[in-house]
Amino acid sequence: MQRRLFIKNSSVVLAVLAVFSNKTMGQFLADATWTIKMLTDNIGVFTEKGGTILFMLSKEGIVVVDAQFPETSQHLIDELKKKSDQPFRLLINTHHHGDHTAGNVSFKGLVKHVLAHENSKFNQEKVAKEKKNEGQQLFPDQTFSTIRCETIGDEEICLHYFGAGHTNGDSLVQFKKANIVHLGDLMFNRRHPFVDKSAGANMSNWITVLDKAHETFNRKTKFVCGHAATGYDIIVGRKDLKLFGDYLGKTLQFVEASIKAGKSKNEILKSTSIPGAPEQWKGDGIERPIAAAYAELTL
Repeated sequence: MQRRLFIKNSSVVLAVLAVFSNKTMGQFLADATWTIKMLTDNIGVFTEKGGTILFMLSKEGIVVVDAQFPETSQHLIDELKKKSDQPFRLLINTHHHGDHTAGNVSFKGLVKHVLAHENSKFNQEKVAKEKKNEGQQLFPDQTFSTIRCETIGDEEICLHYFGAGHTNGDSLVQFKKANIVHLGDLMFNRRHPFVDKSAGANMSNWITVLDKAHETFNRKTKFVCGHAATGYDIIVGRKDLKLFGDYLGKTLQFVEASIKAGKSKNEILKSTSIPGAPEQWKGDGIERPIAAAYAELTL
């Protein structure tokens, strides 16, 4: 099994590139590339569009965590087939959002089981019914409630549920021997998060979830983020969980103080920064956590 990092870049003829503006070209190239980075001899991460995918190659089958979109997950499948002749043993979804589960359908007929938290399965089925696209989905056939562990090859994989956070069905997927944990969208590295109140998200408890993760895993644990801001890594350490929790807490404090000061929701949404929060969390999307905090505090 090869240790090297393998990267595929887009290849486009100069004559075609010439017709794109700089902005359009950047978007085109961003959509046309994918990257695989090995974290150990047999565990790696795949990035293209959507949430970060983690995978493990073993003599007892391939394990994949999250699936992005149909076209991007197919890129992953094609590459993993080059690296291993073993079947796909297990597909795990950290939560139900489409940028993590729409690609499940690419594994139809390939993977033995799809596993997620019971709330995640419910949410995925609910959204699919609302959008009337059930036929484009591959839903989990296995679920868990609090913790579930399974040994595959020489690795013990444990799924933990610490309560509502980004949604009410977020799993923390631990690879014990490798000491790697995929947090899904429980961790946005230096990027304003999406908080899905329609799926039971709770910002206050999200902080508790991050604190519990900090206590449960150790200082050498590598945490895989669902998303990271440009220029920041999708792999973080335990201290970053504390920083993100601090950011969420400061957001709640800021919105609560603004409400008490008589400001309207629209006035608060015009804010461009969160006072006292770690300064790295900035840029576009600040309205997402502010709106969610406002909804949570005015129920």
